[in-house]
Amino acid sequence: MLVCGEPSGDQLGAQLMAGLKQLAGDNIRIVGVGGAAMARQGLKSLFSLDATAVMGLREVVPAIPRILARVRQASDYAVATKPDVLVVIDSPDFTHRIARAVKKRDPTIRTVNYVAPQVWASRAYRAKAMARYFDLVLALFPFEVAFFERYGLKARFVGHPVIERRARMTGGAALRARLGVGAQAPLLALLPGSRSSEIRFIFPVFREAVEILGPQIPGLVTLLPTVPHVAAKVREGSQAWPTPLHILEGEDDKYAGFDAADVALAASGTVTAELALSRTPMVVAYRVGGLTYALANRLMTVPYMSLINILLDRAAVPEFKQYDATPQALAAAVARLFQDRSARDAQIAAMDDFARKLGEGEEAPSLRAARELLAFVGS
Repeated sequence: MLVCGEPSGDQLGAQLMAGLKQLAGDNIRIVGVGGAAMARQGLKSLFSLDATAVMGLREVVPAIPRILARVRQASDYAVATKPDVLVVIDSPDFTHRIARAVKKRDPTIRTVNYVAPQVWASRAYRAKAMARYFDLVLALFPFEVAFFERYGLKARFVGHPVIERRARMTGGAALRARLGVGAQAPLLALLPGSRSSEIRFIFPVFREAVEILGPQIPGLVTLLPTVPHVAAKVREGSQAWPTPLHILEGEDDKYAGFDAADVALAASGTVTAELALSRTPMVVAYRVGGLTYALANRLMTVPYMSLINILLDRAAVPEFKQYDATPQALAAAVARLFQDRSARDAQIAAMDDFARKLGEGEEAPSLRAARELLAFVGS
């Protein structure tokens, strides 16, 4: 049984499903909760992700009754069907509640966390709690294994499945031609996030940044990849856009957009790793509600928020958090990447290093995760 709570987890779940089917063929049955990507791999989800893909106190609080109802529905299903293993993917505020409830009601059901929360960056004590309701962590980063095992939680390093999307990040020239964007036209990809709260807090700032950039970068064109459940809000917020704009829906166009773009302006999240793997120079921003930020910032124990900066332990790409993420600051950082070749080259070199550390060129992480998972069930 696989359970995710938002689109990024859905992508990882789909890749894990493909790995499991490659190794086990027809000898495996997969049930649980997922989105469109997992549905394409054959999952019939118990419910949609609309109620669970939220973040920030202002968005989460009204959704709590719906989220708790989904937690009960998923945990009831697990206890009733007794899967050989329950794998929860990312979204710890949602998925860990399910694992905890299932373990409490039926300790014989084995539980695995795939894409564990970054407790090494904030509130490390949570790892000790996780050891009470997880039997195994499939770790994305090599240093996570020793960290979790210090708290009595078995872990196996499998690598980050985002690497497997690298092969799809092609077709930029064809996309430019289809959209009527000249080969030499400066092209900016905007990635404001996949949650409604991210669109609310970050998208208006991105828009103002583009308004500043328009006169500075002659001929600037903007690409805006989005996902179905926030597409309406994105289209509403992009009326009377200050530059020529192309809104993209669908994964293939998104990855082609990464390949086509000269620079990206992105909300912090998994997309920053995707951009790094596509070697697209970027600027990263993070904005949430004031109270959410005040609480989260006090708990952070690492200086960076982007995966590339965390793994390289340096500011390889510029980051702007909360009150520092102003339109003026973002526009200045983006303009530099358009105008300063040495800044672009330095980022691309850092992205090469990041990809090597993440395991690019080795066995596919989702296949390694599937193998570890099957071995765990078999043991």
